[in-house]
Amino acid sequence: MSLQAVLFDMDGTLVDSEAMHFVCWSTLLAPFEVSYLEDEFCQRFSGRPTLEAAIEIKSENNLSVSAEFLAAEKYRLFGEYVKTNLPPLMPYVEQTLKAVKNSGLKMALVTGSATSEAMPILKGLGFYELFDTLVTKDDVINPKPAGDPYLLALKQINVKSENAIAVEDTFTGVSAANNANLRVVAIANSHTKGHDFSKATYCMGNLDEFWQWVQSQL
Repeated sequence: MSLQAVLFDMDGTLVDSEAMHFVCWSTLLAPFEVSYLEDEFCQRFSGRPTLEAAIEIKSENNLSVSAEFLAAEKYRLFGEYVKTNLPPLMPYVEQTLKAVKNSGLKMALVTGSATSEAMPILKGLGFYELFDTLVTKDDVINPKPAGDPYLLALKQINVKSENAIAVEDTFTGVSAANNANLRVVAIANSHTKGHDFSKATYCMGNLDEFWQWVQSQL
């Protein structure tokens, strides 16, 4: 089937934001005298839903507050933090997004982040207008690793799964694409190189390599 659309993940795929998520978690957990090493924390929780991480953190540290409270506070802190601290780009992001856009392919941004987290990043970096649709965890009942976010994006851009490909950087993201019957390219970063990408359709080194592949499909 012909390629008609590319669906991009955001955190760790387009922007190197894991360190920023760690800063917000650290700020949130400091009053509870809970701390983690950055590398260990990012490798463990990259790509996983915030509430899932909150449940695990609450349980292993026997915190008195609810996991829902922790998750809500994390979203609030990140939404505030990112207003004045934009994350650095992953390699080849700007040229790849513009090249895909100029090729005539449809583009969707499908993220496990909340809208309050994603919008300041996309607008601050000037990428928001490049995408034909944006799906965040707030738009679905079941976020990644469920396929629902990708299925919603496909519906919104009116493209069948066999005519699209997703780009992800985590096991959770690859699982979400699989669950939507999408082909998926896994591009690991420093925090996710140990993730299981055995179910990815392709594993590539960076977005430039991905764009070269896209060109071969046009």
